[in-house]
Amino acid sequence: MRLLLPFLILVPGIAMAATFEPPTPAAQPATAEFWFAVAAGCFVAALAAVQWMVQRR
Repeated sequence: MRLLLPFLILVPGIAMAATFEPPTPAAQPATAEFWFAVAAGCFVAALAAVQWMVQRR
């Protein structure tokens, strides 16, 4: 018991978590923005094609 008490007093200090620091977002390069715009355009075109195919039924 004499060795257990100092250990139990020190354990919460060891187990305390560090404060949360949110990561800072990095800026997107122009190339990534361009390809995102291309992908978004293709997605809209695919949705339009599906709507056109379903509407004809």
